[in-house]
Amino acid sequence: MGGRESTHAAQRRAVPGSGTDTDWYLHLFSPEQPDWNWRNPAVGDYFDGVLRLWFDKGVDGLRIDVAHALFKADGLPDSPSTGGVVDGLRSNPQVSDQEEVHEVYRRWRTLAEKYEPHRLLVGEVNLEPARAARYTRADEMQQAFAFAFVKLGWDPAAWAAAGTELEAARLLHGATPTWALENHDIVRSVTRFGGGNVGALRARAALVALPGPAYLYQGQELALPEVDVPMESRVDPMWARGGVSRDGARVPLPWTEDAALSHGFSRAETVAVKSPTPWLPIPAGWGTHAIELQQQDPASSLALVTNALRLRRLLWNNEVFGPDDGGTWRVEAGNLLICERSADFFVAVAMGSEPVQLPTGSVLLSAAPLTEDGWLQPNDAAWVLRG
Repeated sequence: MGGRESTHAAQRRAVPGSGTDTDWYLHLFSPEQPDWNWRNPAVGDYFDGVLRLWFDKGVDGLRIDVAHALFKADGLPDSPSTGGVVDGLRSNPQVSDQEEVHEVYRRWRTLAEKYEPHRLLVGEVNLEPARAARYTRADEMQQAFAFAFVKLGWDPAAWAAAGTELEAARLLHGATPTWALENHDIVRSVTRFGGGNVGALRARAALVALPGPAYLYQGQELALPEVDVPMESRVDPMWARGGVSRDGARVPLPWTEDAALSHGFSRAETVAVKSPTPWLPIPAGWGTHAIELQQQDPASSLALVTNALRLRRLLWNNEVFGPDDGGTWRVEAGNLLICERSADFFVAVAMGSEPVQLPTGSVLLSAAPLTEDGWLQPNDAAWVLRG
């Protein structure tokens, strides 16, 4: 960018105060993260080398951050939006979802498939499902997170509508939705679904509710709640730039019940020479969620996740699950959400206030114990096999 004065928050002087260096640079996020000019062919060549570096080291794949916002509108026209940083990064049409970006992912997919096994490309594509699905066409990225669900509360109609929209995008472009209920940018699902014991039950149910590829965010397997980090301790740049703090989902994991070494997160040798506390404060009672406790409790959230992952692999090996499975969504009486993965398998989530009777089939897994008569209790979920 060249040398006229600007008060735009996304523009900075390359060398502030210099009388001779009058260059500016663009940063849609923090000043420490300049945006690359993807219209310069040297940038594409450079990133080919970055991918090769990590693929040669043997990584299984790469997550591409804000994958839809590499290219900016040609000529960098003024934005029609005056929204904050979230709008600027996610939904501003001048800085995201430019058509040229798809050629980058075609190039990267070709590179990824030169390795055996093929390397995986998964994109953070925070767009409407129909637009996001275009990034997972057959010659682009294999996966893109299905962000429709991270915005939902505990509402069966909204879940069914989001699932139906994602299924329509799958049928149009071919890639199965990649589910994610949590990530480092949003409020944890325990809190989002109501908090306390009710929120924890619903978060457990949601863990086993989604068919297809799924990603767990660190601490989700422990049913960690969102932490209310004191304002003076917040370090997220978005807090200063946009009044939004994501620190509550980034507090270090509790490994031990004992509070020593930040509940086992820190190393003794590190604490001896650096700060005795990590970058974010640990809340009181954090040790009740400790990994060491949940590993000993067969009814814990961690045990549920472990069993669900084991069962998913078994169903895959037995070809109950397949790579091209879709999902047909509906809401039955009593706010029972049903997702039919195939003629033989469905997921049921009780999102109402009363117990509901499951459709006929064998329950393979439930988030909480079923009643003796097989009814699904409120805020519970089950995997059911027919036949």
